[in-house]
Amino acid sequence: MSSDDISDRKGPPTAAAKSIAPGLFGWSSDLRRSWQKWWRNIPTPVRWGVLGLFILFVYALPSLGLPLIPTQQSDFTSVLAGSVVPYIMIALGLNVVVGMAGLLDLGYVGFYAVGAYAIAVLTTEHASLPWLIAMPISVVVSMIAGVLLGAPTLRLRGDYLAIVTLGFGEIIRIVALETDWLGGSVGINNIVAPPNIGPIKFIGKERNIAFYYLAVTLVIIVYFFLRRLEDSRVGRSWSAIREDEDAAELMGVPTFQFKLMAFAVGAAVGGLAGTMYASKSRFILPDNFELKLSILFLAAVVLGGPGNMPGVIVGAIAVSYFPERLRFLNTSRYFWFGVILMLMMVFRPQGLIPRRLRARRLNSRAGPPGPPDKPEPFVDVAEGDPDLEGGSRGIAPA
Repeated sequence: MSSDDISDRKGPPTAAAKSIAPGLFGWSSDLRRSWQKWWRNIPTPVRWGVLGLFILFVYALPSLGLPLIPTQQSDFTSVLAGSVVPYIMIALGLNVVVGMAGLLDLGYVGFYAVGAYAIAVLTTEHASLPWLIAMPISVVVSMIAGVLLGAPTLRLRGDYLAIVTLGFGEIIRIVALETDWLGGSVGINNIVAPPNIGPIKFIGKERNIAFYYLAVTLVIIVYFFLRRLEDSRVGRSWSAIREDEDAAELMGVPTFQFKLMAFAVGAAVGGLAGTMYASKSRFILPDNFELKLSILFLAAVVLGGPGNMPGVIVGAIAVSYFPERLRFLNTSRYFWFGVILMLMMVFRPQGLIPRRLRARRLNSRAGPPGPPDKPEPFVDVAEGDPDLEGGSRGIAPA
């Protein structure tokens, strides 16, 4: 195919945005690529040292006194512990299903609710278990819920799977609303908080910073686990399913088993976030788990960049932080937050930090292959060569 034929094709999704501000988008793309190249070329010990300093900065963030939310209604530490860090954990779990395995889940709030109600039931008068025992049980219960949902439904695809998961989220909320054993419409209170760890107190004035430290620690553990899982055979199988499920099946990948595994892992992480929410609030009711939360969770993944965990973290921070930052607008803040999301999807549809795909061109379009020792370039699918539009010819990096 000639270059004239290629130029007649529809450009990448950001073509309209680039036509408005070509210099801005070209500069930002070049800056990101140069930064990523620099980061890959520095020695590994230096990278670990920088990562360690960044983790220390994250732990010290509440005590730095940064005026990031200059409003009287919002305490910075409370926003971090109650919104930002839990959203990061939830987005990482949903990213396993949506970003890594390519399955559309609109009812993820159901797993969030299962984890919250499990810890509530196990630590109140129903069981009265210690928090350290009830927390892992709640995560396992959430994982079982993911398996029970996925086993009969994961043979569906696309919109049909989305409708089923949407119904699951509403079923969980309605069951909790109509079941007296789960508190009904009045919910469950007096949920047990985690035990104190030395000077870290989970009850009292310092509870926000205590929960912040605990949530950050759990997010780091979850991130490390998911990163190792992504680089394993399981992660490569998820990538194959995401790119082309039929082709993956023909190549011998047991797609149903790996999709079920994605649902189980995602449900476990969502349940863990639910346990943290219930333990911090110490009171839950069905109205805490409405459909709009699933939409916000999905917005965090799509906004950050599906399949890329650093991007998902950035998206979760944006979705959870900006509504608080716009609190001075009162009730109209959600309207302006929605406008910001719409503009982001117009000008950056692939997400703030999209995943990277290794470019592979067909011989008929790119000519003879280069020398074996020449690495193939990394490109943004949505910003790069029109030959790779939509990512249909990209493969996940090993």
